[in-house]
Amino acid sequence: MSLPHGPLRGAHLIVVDMQRLFVDPGGPWHCPDADAIIPPIAALMAASEHTVFTRFITPTAPEDAVGAWQHYYHRWRDVLAPALPAGATDVVRALEAPEAQYVDKTTYGAFEAPAFEAAVPPHAPLVVCGVETDVCVLATVFSAVDRGHRVVVAADAVASSDRDGHDAALLIMARRFDPQIELAPTADILAAMAH
Repeated sequence: MSLPHGPLRGAHLIVVDMQRLFVDPGGPWHCPDADAIIPPIAALMAASEHTVFTRFITPTAPEDAVGAWQHYYHRWRDVLAPALPAGATDVVRALEAPEAQYVDKTTYGAFEAPAFEAAVPPHAPLVVCGVETDVCVLATVFSAVDRGHRVVVAADAVASSDRDGHDAALLIMARRFDPQIELAPTADILAAMAH
């Protein structure tokens, strides 16, 4: 099956927050389905010439955050930097790639980080995958749409700790943003990248 807007040449693969913080069991932000999306993400990476990883970085204390983020980190004190185990913000080893770009961010949307915007050429087609579907993935996708990027979400390569939130986010993208956001399985995206 082909993608709605045709072949997908020169796409940048955006891998959102596939960090140990979200993948390793036992943590407060563990995403149970994250392990299952590693193989499709790896397949997309193998086919992509440009891969950009984002890493969500937490502050040392709530007071180090901006505005309403302080309230957020008063709620999530157990993910403040001093509380995290060593390497928690690293990309999972199964996906590490020396040739990829790595961008740290402190907000949901990747485009809020100047280094991310610099890593993605204007209007380049983007394939987006990673965690969490209904939080950082969704925020990044909306910012990409606002900037005029063609956006393809790998529906079988995104996951959330809240399965209802995951399903709702995919439904919203499919129903309300179908002219600008393409949802497709990895196999269809790989086929479109090859043409």
